[in-house]
Amino acid sequence: MLNPNLLPRQPSVAVSFWNVGSLLYGSVLLFILESAFYWSKFQDAYANDGLIFILFWFSCVLFAFSHIFLVIMDGWSRFQTYKKVKDALYMNGFTPKIAGLYQGSRCQRNAVLVAAKELGLHDEVTKYYRRLGIKWYHFVPDFMVTDPLFIFKRYFWSRTFLEKYYEPKFNFREMSNNLLYDAYRK
Repeated sequence: MLNPNLLPRQPSVAVSFWNVGSLLYGSVLLFILESAFYWSKFQDAYANDGLIFILFWFSCVLFAFSHIFLVIMDGWSRFQTYKKVKDALYMNGFTPKIAGLYQGSRCQRNAVLVAAKELGLHDEVTKYYRRLGIKWYHFVPDFMVTDPLFIFKRYFWSRTFLEKYYEPKFNFREMSNNLLYDAYRK
């Protein structure tokens, strides 16, 4: 277990939630804009074009609009990952086993990096991922390359969008606030 006396000041849950999924939430905005663009194209096609164009633009609307919800669900799942990893790192310190479980996707690595940063272990995790050859531009998850039929697999849906709620074992914010209060009293 990490030394609770060396715990850095902890951000609010909202800040952690944002930090874990900021890339995802940026893409939500893009999908909203894309949906609006496709909707205008669909409306134009509906008023002026044939059935093929109407179906084409409507399928584009459905594709972009459905991604808004998928990305929001992915953000939720990554936050559950973050809470699990933060508890595991706090109890065990940095171990390659913990960080290695989440090396396959940029969003999962980001959850690990945010948890590690909040516990003062960011440098160790970053060095580990560098040793594995993972670069900042590795966005596409490994499983998408190795398993082209991933969308039909249960592991994809359960691990990417349907992660179960995780109740943290520790209240890190309260722990760090107590440390600050105790330091102030001395």
